[in-house]
Amino acid sequence: MNLLIRKKKKESTDDGNKKKSVLVTGGTGFLGAHLVDILSKSNKYTVRVLSRHSSTKKIKNVSFVEGDIVSNSDSLQKALDGCEGVFHLAGLVSRDLTDSRDMMQLHVEGTINLFKQAHQAGVKRIVVVSTSGTIAVSKETKLANEESDCPMAIIGQWPYYLSKLYQEKEALRLGREFGIDVVIINPSLLLGPGDHRLSSIGDVHSFMNKEFAIVPSGGVSFVDVRDAAQATYTAFEKGIDQERYLITAVNWTFKEFFGRLERASKVMSPQITVPDVVALWGSKIMKKASAYLGREAIDPISVEMSQYYWYADASKATQVLEFKPREAIETLNDTVSFLRNNF
Repeated sequence: MNLLIRKKKKESTDDGNKKKSVLVTGGTGFLGAHLVDILSKSNKYTVRVLSRHSSTKKIKNVSFVEGDIVSNSDSLQKALDGCEGVFHLAGLVSRDLTDSRDMMQLHVEGTINLFKQAHQAGVKRIVVVSTSGTIAVSKETKLANEESDCPMAIIGQWPYYLSKLYQEKEALRLGREFGIDVVIINPSLLLGPGDHRLSSIGDVHSFMNKEFAIVPSGGVSFVDVRDAAQATYTAFEKGIDQERYLITAVNWTFKEFFGRLERASKVMSPQITVPDVVALWGSKIMKKASAYLGREAIDPISVEMSQYYWYADASKATQVLEFKPREAIETLNDTVSFLRNNF
């Protein structure tokens, strides 16, 4: 009798330790690659990565499925089959207005398609990675939190942030409709190693190439990509359904940000400050001149965006997700080192 009891307990324990299957969209991107690394090393999950391009990577507990969330429903169904959860990171980061339609299609239509397919597959929980820019952007030096009003009058002029806002709204709505737990992560500017596409650390690259002629008037908020990946992982396990979490490490004026970058990179920061209207007007002239001369210059949209304050409060993530960002100077040093070694 005792032997039978012990055997039953052992079988129960084994079932409890069975790995859960999860899907990561955007798993080959900057944040996605770090998240996949965390998931694979946790030894708690069997991970599938949906990628538009075939992959020959060999990562423990990770398999790759070729396809996308917009056009290829067969590959998406295959990727979702048997999954209990999804980390939805697939996205397009662009300040180019000509990419507006592509961003709306991917972020909004793609998310709707993903949720419909996930519902059919019996997925129970989805973590959606958005951006702090759907909440935390202002002309004033104030910290935004998850309860702050949406700055629609500001982000309405920038398709990336507008499409991410609509993505959030659709995800929350469909989560309620389908009975799927939805947790939204809103990271600020991602810095750190691994951004081979320069999708997020491009401004640091521009700084090191001395493409900034002036110090912008606004302020920046950023977080280490490795810490954002850890917060995304924790959100799947501890995040509250229908809640969002701002993820950031520091809030600095661009003057302070450039000063810290100067010390980290040994590249001299610009010293000139001018009124916003002059900066915007000048950037438009420089953009035309640089195109004629075959040189790089900061585009006017980036200049306009840098005249705002992107300050965010991560207190909620600290309390619920146990978010603990590393020292900002470590992030800057690692970003500079990565750029020097790869570009």
